[in-house]
Amino acid sequence: MAELANLNRERLLERFLRYVKVNTTANAETDEYPSSQGQWELGKIVLGELQELGAEDAHVDDYGLVWGMIPGNVEGASTIAWNSHLDTSPETTGDNVKPQVIESYEGGDIPLPGDESKIITVAESPELKELIGKTLITTDGTTLLGGDDKAGIAIIMEAANYLMEHPEIPHGPIRILFTCDEEIGRGVNHVDIEKVGAVAAYTLDGGGAGDIDVETFSADGLTVKVKGVNIHPSIAKDRMVNALRAAGAFLERLPADQAPETTEDRAGFIHPYVLDGGVAEVTIKILLRDFDTAQLEVKADLVRGIASQVEQDYPGISIDVDHQKQYRNMADGLPKEPRAVEFAKQAHDQLNLEYRLSSIRGGTDGSMLTEKGLPTPNLSSGQHTQHSPLEWACLDEMIQQGQVLIQTAVIWGQN
Repeated sequence: MAELANLNRERLLERFLRYVKVNTTANAETDEYPSSQGQWELGKIVLGELQELGAEDAHVDDYGLVWGMIPGNVEGASTIAWNSHLDTSPETTGDNVKPQVIESYEGGDIPLPGDESKIITVAESPELKELIGKTLITTDGTTLLGGDDKAGIAIIMEAANYLMEHPEIPHGPIRILFTCDEEIGRGVNHVDIEKVGAVAAYTLDGGGAGDIDVETFSADGLTVKVKGVNIHPSIAKDRMVNALRAAGAFLERLPADQAPETTEDRAGFIHPYVLDGGVAEVTIKILLRDFDTAQLEVKADLVRGIASQVEQDYPGISIDVDHQKQYRNMADGLPKEPRAVEFAKQAHDQLNLEYRLSSIRGGTDGSMLTEKGLPTPNLSSGQHTQHSPLEWACLDEMIQQGQVLIQTAVIWGQN
């Protein structure tokens, strides 16, 4: 049985609290990369820490990506990579985050001090029952926390620091890469796989502890433009064609049994998530998700069929449906390097920690890295209730995942 790495608990917590206070909210409304200034700010903070701990090739590139290398001490060992993302979700503000640290959680619901209406309940987060006595970090209820994915960054940084402090631990070279704008689907747009130079990678971007995510949704997007005819309502009789009414009919006809709020497990969905416009034109953005990649086109065809029906039922309306590819199920590419998953499993076994091979009803940078030819399963990072004012993280789970990360590197050094 391998020995658990004695990670510096206080330093890991300090890192995490420092990172979450930087507003790195991604902004899908701009084409700039990264899409927010805070990602540059956090990147420079992390860069300074990489340089301080002695990482090689530590730099921020022209796209805000943070790079570093932990040199190996096993001759001929393969290079692996560790990845997390700097940005946070635009679904909830990340401005002025005030993290709350709860030492030795006693159980029960957790009221949040910044908004008395916000309460983290055991009913909605039943995993809290297993974490009594642990250290939790929450928001104050007015912002998200940013554990997605600053918990991952903190874990990687602490694991890297530990390896640099303990040169007696055998491992190969480890490329560290922190990406930008993962939350808006642009995380690996500017990643040079040859520069990464690894045979496999691990994203630290999962919930709780003990998950080895080996499958994600495949994902596409649709942009639906409903075009009508606008004219002053005083003279609109038989002349106005209201795109808003047609858009409402279009949305109403999307299948209710294929919505994210009505599906679970392996069922995919069609999710309209943005509605914008007026009488003349309405834009609707839709997410398509399914574990079976071929089903994305089936869902797109269904949407096109509904659009055609609405055009017929609303004379004068035209509807254009633009289909964009997003990411693909990592399960399609992980078999290229089966050791990536196998060694993560072995690390848990050697540390006497439970694990689950799991599927994500979503995606990670690992989905796209895998599609680009770098097999990248996703590991837990202590996050819970992501993208929400009710978001929280568990320091003890973060420590465990750092131990798993280090042991996985040890195993790679042996093979």
